[in-house]
Amino acid sequence: MLFDRVKSLDAILATAEKKGLHRSLGAFQLTMLGVGAVIGTGIFVLTSEAAQKAGPGMLLSFVIAGFVCAVAALCYSELASMVPVSGSAYTYTYAVMGELMAWMVGWALILEYAVGASAVAVGWSGYFVGFMGHINDFLPFIPNMTIAKEFAVGPSQGGLINLPAVVVSILVTLLLIAGTTESARFNAVLVSIKITALTLFIILTVPVMKGVEFHPFVPNGWGTIGVVGAASSIFFAYVGFDAVSTAAEETKNPQRNVPIGLIGSLAICTIFYLLVAAGAIGAIGAQPVAGVNGEVLSPGSSELAARCAAIVASGVREPLACSHEALAHVLRSVGWTKIGNLMGVAAFLALPSVVLMMMFGQTRVFFVMARDGLLPEKLASVHPRFKTPHVVTAFTGIVVTIAAAFLPVGKLADYSNSGTLFAFAMVAIAVMVLRKKDPSRHRPFRTPAIYVVAPLAIVGCVGLYLFLPFVAQMVLFGWGAIGLLIYFGYSRSRSHVGLGRSEVNELDPDAPPQPVPPLPGAHTPGGRDA
Repeated sequence: MLFDRVKSLDAILATAEKKGLHRSLGAFQLTMLGVGAVIGTGIFVLTSEAAQKAGPGMLLSFVIAGFVCAVAALCYSELASMVPVSGSAYTYTYAVMGELMAWMVGWALILEYAVGASAVAVGWSGYFVGFMGHINDFLPFIPNMTIAKEFAVGPSQGGLINLPAVVVSILVTLLLIAGTTESARFNAVLVSIKITALTLFIILTVPVMKGVEFHPFVPNGWGTIGVVGAASSIFFAYVGFDAVSTAAEETKNPQRNVPIGLIGSLAICTIFYLLVAAGAIGAIGAQPVAGVNGEVLSPGSSELAARCAAIVASGVREPLACSHEALAHVLRSVGWTKIGNLMGVAAFLALPSVVLMMMFGQTRVFFVMARDGLLPEKLASVHPRFKTPHVVTAFTGIVVTIAAAFLPVGKLADYSNSGTLFAFAMVAIAVMVLRKKDPSRHRPFRTPAIYVVAPLAIVGCVGLYLFLPFVAQMVLFGWGAIGLLIYFGYSRSRSHVGLGRSEVNELDPDAPPQPVPPLPGAHTPGGRDA
């Protein structure tokens, strides 16, 4: 049967104890990891797209997307406190709905993290190129430098290779191999830069807000090119908080600290997003750019690009919806030119932390899938010195680097969202099913009003998915089809649960279990039938 392979929670916990990662993270570090994963491309880049779709109503878009993430985070928190191991939604689904659905969720998480990491690396490259072109403004002893187009963008944009994106991907990969604690410390520095920059933006824009800029509040209505459509796109601005749950196996006192990290990081980011969006709208306005005949123009379309160029050529101030560096543009427009330039530098410094967390989440999902035998078990190797899954981290780094080197950002945010929404919905289903299947199990954190919160999460995820562009919706099905081919062609026959293996020694699968070392670092795990 397709749905008969369920890995019990006891087996999952035993496997993690036998073949686990070093616990080194506290509540503050987890919260900073979540903030680092979330604040980045969404608020620095997608604000313009939200303005074109929803106008001032983007405030409601942020609220809608944040609400869906909040109810999903409450579901995540219960499961993560019960099962403090790596794997996030993949692990939870394995325990509740079986191996096939777990594989599909894990495969969707790969779409979320890998595509997201590549997209952010390419976005960072654009900021880096701009920074080097104005470096003399900040460091007078260094002349401005122009990076040849051949090495600044991929082939689809007229170049050969996006070299800056390659460099940042490699550096992040090496940092993740060096250690979780080291990565968290580096991330905390970048998070502080982001929070400082956004706080400064709020301080400078909120006092000059004008009520007239908020009217009309919902110029394009509530549809795909409207408030809900904008919420579906800027959902990417919240993607990443769930990476906190992938760090559960490396967290001290995870039953307490993981829920704090999940909910705390999401709350901090939501407050910042609403204040920043309000400041941007109130300072210079955020009305969508219409065509010459008043028609609605889609974000990213050639028609919008041409219309924006015509507006700028006429001498009128560039609309927010046309800007490629929205927050810096707002500050320059209200007279803070130099600080606006610094905002661009802050984005340049901040985005690597998002790449880091996207890749962190990806490697931990890959690690657990390999530990269960669904992927080559060599990927589950743990470095004897650094105590990190170095093989899977290097493999992920190579994939992300190649994608960032040659592919454009395009609609990658929407593609990433499709995988994320599917995974979030599965988590909400899992927490309800587990309440029925295993009601007596200790739950250090209990989702409040579970039969209200979880259905809201499911409906919210499905609703946002339906308002994604059609191509993004189809990407999930195409990616899922590839995943099914791999599962039935390779993974199903090698699954530890399918083989009935309860413990796996790295040298001899049939050997008896070995004592657990003080700092675990074995190579291949196992599981057992429920």
